[in-house]
Amino acid sequence: MNRVHLIDRNNTTVDRKALLDPIHGAFGTTPNMFRAVANSPAALRSMWGAFGALGGGVIAPRLAEQIAVAVAERNACEYCLAAHTALGRKAGATAEEMQHAQAGESADVKTQPALRFALKLVDARGHVGDADVQELQAVGFGDEEIVEIVAHVALNLFTNYVNVAFAVPLDFPAVKLRRAA
Repeated sequence: MNRVHLIDRNNTTVDRKALLDPIHGAFGTTPNMFRAVANSPAALRSMWGAFGALGGGVIAPRLAEQIAVAVAERNACEYCLAAHTALGRKAGATAEEMQHAQAGESADVKTQPALRFALKLVDARGHVGDADVQELQAVGFGDEEIVEIVAHVALNLFTNYVNVAFAVPLDFPAVKLRRAA
């Protein structure tokens, strides 16, 4: 059971409805995560704004979703794992690619170091070294892309923490965590 009220966009303040309407339009529904975050309009503006900003960045949606799935698995966030697996498939990744990303793996020579770096950021709480950044540069990532990888990890930490802390109910097809929560 969720630990905070899930805001109904049709039964809330005008301000909250105005924030939830574009989310509803983007998904064709209002995902429960956004309904939970809508308890704080400031937090919702921050989260939705970050999704929009990064969606217009240089990191391809497919890689962004693979990073999200790897981070969700690492944090045992069932909600984000389910949502980003579905979004990754929509972005062109195969089911197998998303399963590998869940394990922090990819057969792609550029994606694998990005996933390794993302998970190191999570595990080391941002304390990465020169060699970690140089590995990304060696496979062709520029500074803009590397900064965006960090931003994607940070956004996914935010969403993971929201969904885990508030036990937000799934409204995407469930995906089994590889490890116990």
